[in-house]
Amino acid sequence: MAVCARLCGVGQSRRCRRRQRQNQQDQCSDSDMDEEEEERIVALRQSDVCGGPESARTVTAGPRDAPGPLRPRALSELPPELLVEIFSTLPGTVLPNVALVCKKFRQILNTETIWRRRCVAEFGMKEDLRKMEVGAVSSRDLYVKRVIPRVKSGRFMKLLPDYEHMDYKDVYTHLLHPYRHILGIWQPDIGPYGGLLNVVVDGLFIIGWMYLPPHDPRVEDPMRRRPLFRIHLWESKKATVECMYGHKGPHKGDIQTVKKDEFSTKCNQTDHHRMPGGRQEEFRTWLEEEWGRTLEEIFHEHMQELILMKFIYTSQYDNCLTYRRIYLPPPLPSALLQPGLFKGTYGSHGLEIVMLSFHGTSARATKLTGDPNVPAGQLTLDVDLSRPVVLPDLESQRSIEELSRLVLGVHAEVQREMEQQAKEASTAASTSTEEGACGGEERSPDQSASSENCQPESSGSSNPPELQPFVLPLGVMARNEVYPRTCRKCFYGTGLIAGHGFTSPERTPGLFVLFDQDRFGFIWLELKSFSLYSRLTDHLPHAQAPNMERFEAMLRNMQSWTS
Repeated sequence: MAVCARLCGVGQSRRCRRRQRQNQQDQCSDSDMDEEEEERIVALRQSDVCGGPESARTVTAGPRDAPGPLRPRALSELPPELLVEIFSTLPGTVLPNVALVCKKFRQILNTETIWRRRCVAEFGMKEDLRKMEVGAVSSRDLYVKRVIPRVKSGRFMKLLPDYEHMDYKDVYTHLLHPYRHILGIWQPDIGPYGGLLNVVVDGLFIIGWMYLPPHDPRVEDPMRRRPLFRIHLWESKKATVECMYGHKGPHKGDIQTVKKDEFSTKCNQTDHHRMPGGRQEEFRTWLEEEWGRTLEEIFHEHMQELILMKFIYTSQYDNCLTYRRIYLPPPLPSALLQPGLFKGTYGSHGLEIVMLSFHGTSARATKLTGDPNVPAGQLTLDVDLSRPVVLPDLESQRSIEELSRLVLGVHAEVQREMEQQAKEASTAASTSTEEGACGGEERSPDQSASSENCQPESSGSSNPPELQPFVLPLGVMARNEVYPRTCRKCFYGTGLIAGHGFTSPERTPGLFVLFDQDRFGFIWLELKSFSLYSRLTDHLPHAQAPNMERFEAMLRNMQSWTS
């Protein structure tokens, strides 16, 4: 309010009216001032059409005004249309304070233009609520087909509120602003399985979309989306939360803020989740949606056990879920590869979502979805960009022994350097505490030089590396037989493997293969398998990390959630 007072040249609302009354000779009321101001504006507009500037002087000149053009002495004296333009640029959170300045500001702040621009600028809402009523039909049809396929569109429409008397100020005040803290991407707490939730403003709703990978092994297909909840306004201008889980349409739900960067959803009508055929029908429906096939089509017994285990575990969370905020990795000026989210193949566990980020000379892939062996939140890949691997000719590439010789040679070198650094640190610590602290940070000259040379390349400093032929070694299993036959670069890296229940985890050497900006692969030498990763290209608003420090803190927290 103090900022607004300095802008308009007035004090608090009472002081504003007192100062205006003191400057008036006739001690008129607020209504008289409003009428006089309207007459002045009307006279000014008429002068533009009828008499020009001279006529304006004649009409607007009064006992306390000297002859001359009308010049506003404060922000409050500007024409209403200019005040609308000015107020439209202010954050919506400060507009209620602006309305306290004076009666004129309070009246102008009821203008739809101001609140429409704030909804668009701050939340990405569409330009026209009335047009959205026509354009949103397809979205409603989508809900009908996905959520309640046996219910006709007309019956479903009765569940929606009437927006004829809704305006942007109501939408901003009662819907967007109160729930702004849940917009963005989140990871649900579903044990080792995790997930990816994107909460967005979608038409006149705030919708929580669960993002599901495509069916295995079609890693380059687009993501699948499933609505979990939605928030909208009823005619009472009260936000209503509805659960979208199940196959009987939206029903009563609730959202609670647990703490900063964490919230939970609760379903108040879990009977809507049940199906007439009982658990067997629910399992068959879930299996078709999750895997795109029936249990009879999955011949591998171990894979059947994993699928059944996931259904039993995840179905326990259909009435209450907790979500923790996650961020997208900050972009980098690199010609090598931009960070982001990728879908990857993980053998019998199907497709999973990972987050690729860069930390100095390391590229790291963190799981957003996981499995009983390596749960969500764990570092699945750790690639050393300072250790490139030069591939041999195609004939030699087909030999798993030749590829293992190359990668294991780099792995042995890394182990020797780590042992040498540990020995030097131990020696320095025994000599002096201060020298020990420095010794722990020391790096060998060769390693320092390689780190400087392998920083992410600037996009304008050099051209992308030339493509070279690539083929998988014989005996390496790949879920997707269609993989690129050329690559840009290869690097030494390690992948995390573990037993069921995340027992005996260890990092095993492998080869990171960069195909292009949207695809990379990893050869797990010990498992003799190949994982192909494809970029997730969906638009994810409100998901960028404020800075690198917040992003790295989020990664550390993710690992602690599942450890």
